[in-house]
Amino acid sequence: MSSAKPAVLIDHDELSARITALAHEIRQDFPTGQLHFVCVLKGAFLFLGDLIRAMDGHVTIDFMACSSYGAGTSSSGEVRLSKDLDSGLEGRDVIIVEDIVDTGLTLHYLQEILQARGPRTLRTACLLSKPSRRKIAITVDYIGFTIEDKFVVGYGLDYAEQYRNLPYIGVLE
Repeated sequence: MSSAKPAVLIDHDELSARITALAHEIRQDFPTGQLHFVCVLKGAFLFLGDLIRAMDGHVTIDFMACSSYGAGTSSSGEVRLSKDLDSGLEGRDVIIVEDIVDTGLTLHYLQEILQARGPRTLRTACLLSKPSRRKIAITVDYIGFTIEDKFVVGYGLDYAEQYRNLPYIGVLE
């Protein structure tokens, strides 16, 4: 990977507009009641923050951490859970918030373990989707942007813990 500044793929204004639209889409599907957002750390934290700030009504949040990457640029195929939720999901309307859906392995794992905890509904919102990389069929209910198979960073996404602070989605060449 180059140490040069990543090329802009999706700028801050595009991110902001699409996240606001996603917040409205989600709220239209759940017009009343409290939504519980489960943020997948570390990459989705900025997306979650902007998503809930753009949303009307009551929301609660919790965090999980898992990965299938490590310090590399391709999925290891093995999902590792390193932080579980702090509260229960039973009877709640739950939205999993993911930064990027690539192979689908991590999301499939999360959907299975969270569905087993008895939420009233379980949906998924991802900022970025790479359908060309799917290894498993999964459902993503709310998609910010569909992108090609490029390694992206910024806006919470990293390469070896770097670039998360960029205010845009960039491509590392």
